[in-house]
Parts: sequence; structure tokens; C-alpha cells
Amino acid sequence: MRRSDLDQVIALDAQETGLEKRDYWERVYKRYGRTVRGEQSWFLVSVTGSQIVGFVIGEVRDWEFGQPPCGWLFAINISQGARLAGIGSRLMGTFCEALRAAGVRKLRTLLSRDNTLVLSFFRSQGMMAAPIIPLEMDLPATTAKARA
Repeated sequence: MRRSDLDQVIALDAQETGLEKRDYWERVYKRYGRTVRGEQSWFLVSVTGSQIVGFVIGEVRDWEFGQPPCGWLFAINISQGARLAGIGSRLMGTFCEALRAAGVRKLRTLLSRDNTLVLSFFRSQGMMAAPIIPLEMDLPATTAKARA
């Protein structure tokens, strides 16, 4: 990933989500797009000609919730016109190789249960349900009274 790739990554994400999230992607690039010695994070892109046709972003997380170090993939996207060409599989393979080189032997991700397209892709890559349970709760808006 290069800084000059960011506009195409933002456009690819907006094509998929319907939202342009420039501020978000600027922060993601600052955290994952720049090579920093000792960091175990990756922002990989796939290029056809001069076009970004896919990307994957992830990192190694250590001992979260008592779990040994593992890889976390938190974003993958392939241009609609480039799907079924093996690009996603190659990006996943490259990311997994980087994780193996870092000594990691497990990869995890989260996705919405209704995202059947991505779920099917992950299953085709050998991923399955993990022995962890994600939990969430809504946080009420802060009121003047609650801040006191």
C-alpha cells in the first residue's frame, strides 16, 4: 500500500458500502499503511494495470482476552468487476504467509451474520466458526447529568 493508492482504496470501499469515509481511511492508512519496524500489521493491495482491484488489512494481536497471539483480518474488499478471478484468494494467501512468517498459526475475523457473500468467501478459504463469542451493548447518549 502506498499513499498514492489511498484514493482508489477509498473509492473501492465507497463502491461497496455506498459511503465515502475519507477520514476513516486516512486513519487506517496512518496506522496500517506505513511500514514501521517491529509492527506486525499489513495493508496489502492488488493492482491490475494501474487500478487497485482489491485490498486486505490485518495485524497480529497478542494475548487479547487470554488468547495467544493470532492474526486478525479486519478488512478485505475486491472490486465487483474483478471478483471470481482469484484475487481475494491471492490476497488472503499473501496475508497468511506474512502471519506465518511472524510465527502466527491462527487467523480470525468478524463479520455481520447477514454478509453471506463474504461469509462464503471465508468458508472457501477454510475459515469456520471460532470458539469465541462476540458480545456488544448499546451505550446511551451522555447527558449533562450523567457527566457530573
